[in-house]
Amino acid sequence: MADKSSDLPLTRSSVKAAHEAIKEYIHCTPVVTSQTLNHLASQPQASEALIGTAFEGRRSASPKINLFFKCENYQRIGAFKSRGAFHALSRLSKEQLAKGVVTHSSGNHAQALALAARTHGVRAYIVMPTISTPSKISATRGYGAEVIFSGSTSQGREAMVKGVIERTGAFLIPPYDHPNIILGQGTMALELERQVHELVNRDASLSVYREESNHTDSKPTLNGTSNDESRSTPGRCPGHLDAVIAPLGGGGMLAGIATALSGTGTKVFGAEPSFEGADDGRRGLATNQRVTSVKTLTIADGLRTPVGVTNWTVINDNSKVQGVFAVTEEQILSAMKLVIERMKVFVEPSAVVGLAVCLYDEEFRKMVEEEGGEEGWDVGVILSGGNTTLEAVSGLFATGGKEAERAEGKLGKKGEKIAENVAG
Repeated sequence: MADKSSDLPLTRSSVKAAHEAIKEYIHCTPVVTSQTLNHLASQPQASEALIGTAFEGRRSASPKINLFFKCENYQRIGAFKSRGAFHALSRLSKEQLAKGVVTHSSGNHAQALALAARTHGVRAYIVMPTISTPSKISATRGYGAEVIFSGSTSQGREAMVKGVIERTGAFLIPPYDHPNIILGQGTMALELERQVHELVNRDASLSVYREESNHTDSKPTLNGTSNDESRSTPGRCPGHLDAVIAPLGGGGMLAGIATALSGTGTKVFGAEPSFEGADDGRRGLATNQRVTSVKTLTIADGLRTPVGVTNWTVINDNSKVQGVFAVTEEQILSAMKLVIERMKVFVEPSAVVGLAVCLYDEEFRKMVEEEGGEEGWDVGVILSGGNTTLEAVSGLFATGGKEAERAEGKLGKKGEKIAENVAG
C-alpha cells in the first residue's frame, strides 16, 4: 500500500465512510458495564500500592469513574484487527485484488487479513516467523491463507514479503501503519459513542451524571455520527463519554479512535506496558520524537511494536491524543484477573492495559479527580482482543507472570528466546 494518493484523509468523516464500507462484514461488538469495577476504580489505592512510585507518601487519588467496556474480543477473529483489514481491502481496485494481498504478521492482523481476503475471494499470502505460536499459524491457515515462514528478525520478514510481491504481484497490507488501517480501526469509536448514549438513555444510573444538561440536543445516530456536524464541542452530560482509553502498540487503533473522536469533546488516551521499554509511545511523547525500535517480552505481546510513522503524526498531536500512560506486568495481570473473574469476559493481556491505567496509574487517576470533580468521568475502555489460550492464561497466573513463557521472541544462538519486534 505504498501509493497513498487515493487514500481518504484522516478525519472523522473518513472514519464514518470506512464504517459504511465494512459494517456488513464486521460485528458491532457489545459495550458492557460493571458496577464492581466502577467501585474499584473510584476507590483510593492503599498507601502500600504506591511504595516505590513517584506518588509514595502522597495522598492517593480518589476519582469517580464509571467504565464502559467496548468488547472487541468478540469481534471476528477475536480482535479489532478485522476492521482495518476489511477496510484496507475495500480501498483496492479489482485489478489490485486480482493479484492477491500480502502482509507480515505473527498476530491478529494475519488472521484478520486472511479472513477479509477469503470473504472477498482474494488470495492472501501471510509471512509469519517460524516461532509464531502454533494456534495462530493454524488459525491463519484455517482462513485460507498461504502461510510463508521467515526468520525472526524484521529484516527477514520484510525480505520475504518483498520476494512474495516480486513473484506474485500481491498488494501489501501493513499491520498498522497506513491510513486505511487507521480509519478502519477507528470505526469502533463511532459504535462506542452510539452504544453508550443508548445505554445511558435506558439506564441513567450507568453514567456519573445524574441530571440532563442543556447540551443533550445533539445525539449520535445509528451509524455513530452526529445529527449536527456543525455543533460546538458538547458539554459534559449523560451519554457523552469524557474519555476513551485504548491499548497502544503500533498505534493503528489509537490513531483511529483519536481521528474518529476528534472535535467531539471526548479526550483520548493511550495505554502501554512499561516492561523492558514497551512504553515507547509515552517515552516518545516526552521527548517529542518517535521511538523507532522496541525490544521487549512484555506479557502484553500484542503491544511489542514501536508506534508507526503515520500513526505517530496523530498520536503526537495533543489536540487528538491527550496522553499515554504505562502500567506494570503485575498491574496488567491484576486487571486481567478482574475482567475474567468479575466480568466473565475472556481477554488477552494486551486488552486490559487501559483498565489497568484507570485502576492503578495515580497520574491518570489524579487527573480524573481534578478535572472530573465531584461528578467524575464516564470513561470508555477498549478491550482489544481475546486471542489467547487457557493454557497461556493459566501459566501467567500460576507464576504471577514472572516465570511463565513469554511467547514470540527472537531465537538466540542457543535456542533461547530474546526480544524482537513482532508486527501486529
